[in-house]
Amino acid sequence: MSDIKQGALVYWLIGSFIIIAMMGVLAVADSTPMPIMPLFMDSTGTSILTISLVFLTLILILVSQLIIPSVNPINSVKNTSHHFTFAARILYFISIAVLAITLVIGSGLQALVSHQQADAQKINEPMRVQALVHIEGISDSVYDTATDTGYRQVATISHISPLVSDLTAQDLDKVTAAYGVGLNNSLSNKDVKYEYLNSQPQEILAKNTAQGNVYRVLLNAYPKKPAKQSSKTKSKSKSKKTEKQSQIADLNHLQPGDRLFMTLTLAPLATSEQALNNPSGFDSYRWLRGQHIDGVANILATSSSILPSSHPQSNSLSSDSYLTRLRTAIDQGRWQLRQHFYQNWAANTAAEQQAKAVTLSLLTGDRSLINRETKDLYQLAGISHLLAISGTHVLFLAIVLAGIVILLINRLYPALYRYIPRWHVRWWVMISAAFIYALFTGFDVPAARTTWMLLAVGLTRLTLLPVSTLRVLFALAVLMAWHDPYVLWQAGYWLSFIAVALLLKYEDTSQKQPLTSNQPSTSYDKLLKRLWLNFKRLFKLQCWLFLALLPVTLLLFGKASLWGLIVNLFAIGLFGWIIVPLNLLAGLCYLILPSVADIIWTSVTAIVSNLHELIAWLTSRPVLSDAWLYTPVNAAILLMALLAMLPWLLPRGLISRWLILPPLSLLVMTVYANQQSLTTTSTLYILPTGDHYISAALLQYPIVNDKDAKNSSWLFLADHRPSSTKTKTMPSNLTLDKFSAILEQQLGSLSVNKLEGIVVQSSSSGVTDARIYDKKSSAVSPNDSELLPMTVAQLSQKLPVSQYWQAGRSERWSALQQAYKVTTDSQKTATISAQRCDAGKIWQLANGDLTLQAITGWSKIEDASVWDCTVAIDSSTPIRVLKYQANDPLKSLPAASQTLMSKIQPLSDQANTSQSRLILNADTHERVWQMWSLLCSVDSTNYNIVMNRTTWLGHSTSHISNEVISQQQIDEIITYDSKPLEMTLSSDALIREGD
Repeated sequence: MSDIKQGALVYWLIGSFIIIAMMGVLAVADSTPMPIMPLFMDSTGTSILTISLVFLTLILILVSQLIIPSVNPINSVKNTSHHFTFAARILYFISIAVLAITLVIGSGLQALVSHQQADAQKINEPMRVQALVHIEGISDSVYDTATDTGYRQVATISHISPLVSDLTAQDLDKVTAAYGVGLNNSLSNKDVKYEYLNSQPQEILAKNTAQGNVYRVLLNAYPKKPAKQSSKTKSKSKSKKTEKQSQIADLNHLQPGDRLFMTLTLAPLATSEQALNNPSGFDSYRWLRGQHIDGVANILATSSSILPSSHPQSNSLSSDSYLTRLRTAIDQGRWQLRQHFYQNWAANTAAEQQAKAVTLSLLTGDRSLINRETKDLYQLAGISHLLAISGTHVLFLAIVLAGIVILLINRLYPALYRYIPRWHVRWWVMISAAFIYALFTGFDVPAARTTWMLLAVGLTRLTLLPVSTLRVLFALAVLMAWHDPYVLWQAGYWLSFIAVALLLKYEDTSQKQPLTSNQPSTSYDKLLKRLWLNFKRLFKLQCWLFLALLPVTLLLFGKASLWGLIVNLFAIGLFGWIIVPLNLLAGLCYLILPSVADIIWTSVTAIVSNLHELIAWLTSRPVLSDAWLYTPVNAAILLMALLAMLPWLLPRGLISRWLILPPLSLLVMTVYANQQSLTTTSTLYILPTGDHYISAALLQYPIVNDKDAKNSSWLFLADHRPSSTKTKTMPSNLTLDKFSAILEQQLGSLSVNKLEGIVVQSSSSGVTDARIYDKKSSAVSPNDSELLPMTVAQLSQKLPVSQYWQAGRSERWSALQQAYKVTTDSQKTATISAQRCDAGKIWQLANGDLTLQAITGWSKIEDASVWDCTVAIDSSTPIRVLKYQANDPLKSLPAASQTLMSKIQPLSDQANTSQSRLILNADTHERVWQMWSLLCSVDSTNYNIVMNRTTWLGHSTSHISNEVISQQQIDEIITYDSKPLEMTLSSDALIREGD
């Protein structure tokens, strides 16, 4: 038994080291240049390396199965035999160690080669091109101006030529026609303009053709907000915009396998460091790399004609294999099914649309029709995993089809079992059904995992190998990582395998517990007891999965919904036994009788719609609305959680369960210390918003010797778009719901459950003019000037806010806030009054350690350009300025600063002062600081105390002058957008970059 346990331990250790080595190599290679190995740079070399790893694994398994007699020193009659056995065991362990080390090194090499291949293929610099686009699969979303959703599609581009002038659809149609008749010089047509400079067009074309550059890109096309224009300009460009919008909308009709010419703006992938600026913490770089995307392509124009698939040149991209062509045909079937659901889409209500979208997602894994609100609803309920095609869906279809086939054979031809065992037939049917359905749903990780696992379990049973299902699952995880190392960057890979492993482990332990007792009882009592015991097992299983997956979920997503523990109790059963079976039945009927399928789908969408209403009602309860758990989790916390669960994961009796107390205690103390570290230091977090001009900053200041409050939190919002006529044409890409959700998540991750105040430093015409707001007003979809005030209205319904400072005038704030409550049917009655953020307004802590003072803003003047409010924060302790990192707030780094080498020296009697000042600037016009120079520069009341350090924080487009910088005695400058200040500084104020 000890040898078996040792073998299992070695098996898990080797597999773990392989996964860790591959993840480490990917992380290091992504940040550090590595030497290129030309031997493995092609796909053939990678395949040889993968086959070699599998071959080494088989050798390791065969060597480990060798039976080496143990050394028995008691029976040492034959010393020669004893020494021979000892030497054999040493050689045995050395062989296993060498093979294991070779496997780990080879796995790391496989990850390095995959990274270098992707790095050599990626797009390195932005460029405008014309290219032949080959559509792969179905799009991730559809282009719809009504819902403000864009078109996202994976495609392969070839025949790339540089472009310097805009091309119309007619120009691209000419190129398509010339290409279709096989003219090799069609791309150099004189009617088409390229940046050939002084070279001959034919030479450039020949060079491009010889290089054969082919990229796999993510096509993007999003509706743009109309910019403010004069009536004359507007009338001239109206027809042109209408034509372009209709042309972009035709992207929804592109099928998998279509080829057409487009003009594109290619851009390289944002690095992981750049992705940290994503407000939600989503690492788009790793996600796109995991999908083998070489770059991003924004669509400029498209050809209205598509190359016919029958033309020989249309297959120039494809040396397509039969499997690839089969995949394309299946994707076309998925696209046609989407079009069936998308018929008369606008005629349906929003609830009906999303019910249909979820039904389609459960059938084919196509989530392109699901909007952001529905995804947020499922995330809040903790059942977002049900939107994807899971292994349960694949397994259910395989079991049902296998049962039908066995039933038909039993009735029609039972003699078949004389030649083929019954379980062989069942297994082959399950494998075939699982492969077909997994291919039909895009072969995502959960579906692929179930399919390959069915195959592996069947093969082990055929060969009579004594291998546990958990080992098969782990071996499958390693094989998938060898096949594609970038799968290790996908959250679904980890959640999928960990969840199944926990299910298998729970099933092993639960089967040992009897479900019935030996006490005599009636059939009715037995039924009740069985139902109760099944519910108890389900509840225990849900608690087991929730607690075990909680650290992994927090590590991958930064938050977890507490609703998942409750909603999954009935949602999994509803989806698994009612919605998914009916949906699959309708999918089969659609191939034969579409009218019957529509009837079934009507019932399914009705069930899903009622489920959405129930979840929305539950999650909107005021008592239960705060269901998100935000706890920063890093690798150390995850390791401690794993050590705490280890006695339950390993076989019973191998490790005492009392040993969980040290790692569990350390885990609790670490989590508590991390939470406290976010609130015990004076810090100003610069929060990413996703908009270049809109800034958000959170001040967290600890309060000493106060039992009622531990810290004071202030949120500062500003719109830094210059107030000139030209830049008013730059609309924001943020919406009210999106911006509020971003801020709510960021505040939650920083342990902020209430705000002392919110300061909107930019004036807003939306709360100034005399418009009347009703249900059709912009309270739900505010314009740019109303975005920040409406964000305050929405945040005040989510968490307590004591004060609200608004720059400029805010006479219409009460009407706007009431309109928001009416249009959103808000159940909360919390109201907050707006206070003018004018120069001279002061707020101070009771102990005087923290003071907030408005130093600009004059709303009494009939000029909105001087209403912007700049706030000075005076503190008795230095305030750190950190760039917030959504994926790990604990690793937020200091903001880049520029230190001023000023000639102004503080007085000697003030040299020991600890007072520091942080100025949050929000000017959008040069008149703000001109007014301050006229009214406040001579008033030295507030400047008698020389600060130990004065930091200026603002936008790079600020109009602050050198004179004001000197008068404010600013020591360092920090910008929200991490760009240098545009205003030219004098040579006396030399700037050097800070750390």
